Amino acid sequence: MSAQLIAPTVAVHASFLAAMDEFLAEGADSVQGSSMAHELRTWRGRWGTVDGFAEYVGTVGGLMDHERPDGVVPLSTRWWVDGDTYLGRVAFRHRLTPSLLTWGGHIGYGVRPGARRRGHATAMLRAALPVAHHELGIDPVLVTCDDTNTASRKVIEACGGIFEDQRDDKLRYWIPAAAATAGRQP
Repeated sequence: MSAQLIAPTVAVHASFLAAMDEFLAEGADSVQGSSMAHELRTWRGRWGTVDGFAEYVGTVGGLMDHERPDGVVPLSTRWWVDGDTYLGRVAFRHRLTPSLLTWGGHIGYGVRPGARRRGHATAMLRAALPVAHHELGIDPVLVTCDDTNTASRKVIEACGGIFEDQRDDKLRYWIPAAAATAGRQP
C-alpha cells in the first residue's frame, strides 16, 4: 500500500467527488453532529466545479482560532490518498471541549465506502499519530467509536488504543502517541 496522509489538494478532485457520492449513497449527509455531514450539505453543490473545489480545499485544511465559529475547536484535516485516488480523511481536533472529551476525541477518521476492509483505516490512524504528537503536541490521543462499530474498535486497538470507558454509546480509548510513534516523524 503506497497510500499517504497529505494536506487536502485539488489533485484528487475526480476521485474525491466519487468518494462523496459513495458517502451520500450510505446516508452520511444525515448523521447528526458529523463534520462529514456538514460538509456534504454545505459544499456538494459547489465542489463539482474546479473553482468550487479549490475553494473547499482552501477551507477544509484547518480552522484556526481566528476563523472558526464559537464553540468549534481548532481543527486540521489530512486526506489519505494513493496517487490521485482519495481514500479517506483524518480530522485532528487540537483541543477538547467537554462534549468532545465524551463523544468525539482528538482524532476522527473515515474511509470511503469503496475502499473499506483493506487496512486503510488502521494505516491511516497509525499515520495520524505522529502528526498529532509531533505537530500538534497531543499525547495521549483520545479516539472514540460507536459501541456497535466493531471494525473501528479493532482499528483503534490495533493502533495501541487503551480502553478507558463507555459513555452512552461511545467507547473511549487513549493512545499513547509518543510510544506509538517512536522513531517516526509525520
